[in-house]
Amino acid sequence: MQEQEVSEKIAEVVKEDIWESIKEFLDIGFHIGQGDHTIHLTIGIVLLLIFSIFIASFLLKGIRLFFTRKLDEIDKNKFLSVFKFINYITFIIVFFVILSLTGINITPFLAASAALLVGLGLALQELFQDIIGGILIIFDKSLMVGDVVEVEEKVGKVLEIKLRTTRAVTRDDKIIIIPNHKFISNSVYNYTQNGKTTREYVQVGVAYGSDTEKVTELLLQSVTSQTGVLKQPKPFVAFEDFGDSALVFSVYFYINKSFEVPILKSNVRYSIDKLFRENQITIPFPQRDVHLFQSKK
Repeated sequence: MQEQEVSEKIAEVVKEDIWESIKEFLDIGFHIGQGDHTIHLTIGIVLLLIFSIFIASFLLKGIRLFFTRKLDEIDKNKFLSVFKFINYITFIIVFFVILSLTGINITPFLAASAALLVGLGLALQELFQDIIGGILIIFDKSLMVGDVVEVEEKVGKVLEIKLRTTRAVTRDDKIIIIPNHKFISNSVYNYTQNGKTTREYVQVGVAYGSDTEKVTELLLQSVTSQTGVLKQPKPFVAFEDFGDSALVFSVYFYINKSFEVPILKSNVRYSIDKLFRENQITIPFPQRDVHLFQSKK
C-alpha cells in the first residue's frame, strides 16, 4: 500500500515537472518596447495565433463550401473573389482578438495600424476604388463574363471578373486588363446586356442625280447577302441627308455577333462597291467649285 502511494506521489511530481517544463517552454519569448507599451511575445502566444488562424481558415472554408454548393460556375467565381477579401479581414480580426485575450496591450498596434491605413488610403485610394467597384459589379451583375463592352473606345469581350480588375480580349485578340473603377466612374457601352442582338449600320454617299430607289435596293441587297446578318428584324435603308458633294444613305442591319462587326461591315462595303460598279452608281469624292475673279485696273 505504501509502495502504491509512493508511486502515485512520484507520478504527480513527474506530471508537475512536465507541466512546469511545458509552461516554461511556452513562456520563452522576448519583449518589445518599454514601460506601459511593452509587448511580450512568447512561443505560447505564437502557437495560439497559428492554431486560431488554422481554426478560422477551417471555418471559412466550410462557410465557402456551404454558400457555393448550389451556385453555377460564373456566380461561384464571383463569390470566391469577394470571399478572398473577407478572408483577409477575418484573419486580421482574429490576430488582434487573440493578442488582446492573451493580455497583450494592442493599443500600439492599433495606433500604428491607424496611421498606416491613413497613409495607405491616400496612396492606394485607386486600389480601394477598384476593389469596391469589383464588389459592386459582382453583386449587382451589371457586367457578366461573355459581355461585349466598350470602355474608353476599346472594345473587348469579358473573360474574367476579379476583385480588382476585369480581363477582356479585344478584337485584335489581345488581352486588356481593365481596373474595375472604370466601370463605375466612366460611361460604359455594353453591347450584350439586353441580349445578343445589336443594330449596326454602314454609311455611303452617292452622286447627285442617282436613282435613289435603285440605291436603296442595292444597299439592302448588300446586307441580306451577308452571312451573319439577321433576317428578323429586317434591314432597312435611311436617306440621311443632302450632303455637300453627295446624297447620304445608311443601311441598317441586325446581328448577334457584335464582337465580329468590323469584319462584317468590311464585307458589306466590299459588296456595296461591287454592286454600285455593276449598276453605274457613282460614289463621289468631295468637290469644290473655285471661281476666279480678275480685278479691273
